[in-house]
Amino acid sequence: MDPDEPVVVLIAADPRASGRAFEAMRIGVGIVAGENEVAFVLRGPAVHLLDADTDELVDGDDVAKFRDNLRRLGVPFHVEAEAIPAAPDWNEAGHPIVRVSREDIVALVRRARRVLAF
Repeated sequence: MDPDEPVVVLIAADPRASGRAFEAMRIGVGIVAGENEVAFVLRGPAVHLLDADTDELVDGDDVAKFRDNLRRLGVPFHVEAEAIPAAPDWNEAGHPIVRVSREDIVALVRRARRVLAF
């Protein structure tokens, strides 16, 4: 395994219904703090981690705090392009994102050093 390859945190859990999405983000932030390259990938309903209104999210206040920390560190979210909501306030905070296809997600997972899936 190449230590220069990223750790992929693949999040598909819906943060409106489960605390697993926030837990994945929290674990990923811990990995980033250890000076590892981490690729956060949001699939399907997990894209709601970037909703402007965090009141509708399980652990919404914590999501906003951890999301802000990642933005300050310049860590983007790789977001499944076809799952991005049309709502104008989605990602209102301007968190850096990389739009990815399902094929791109597969490629990220294949080259990852480790994968955490939630």
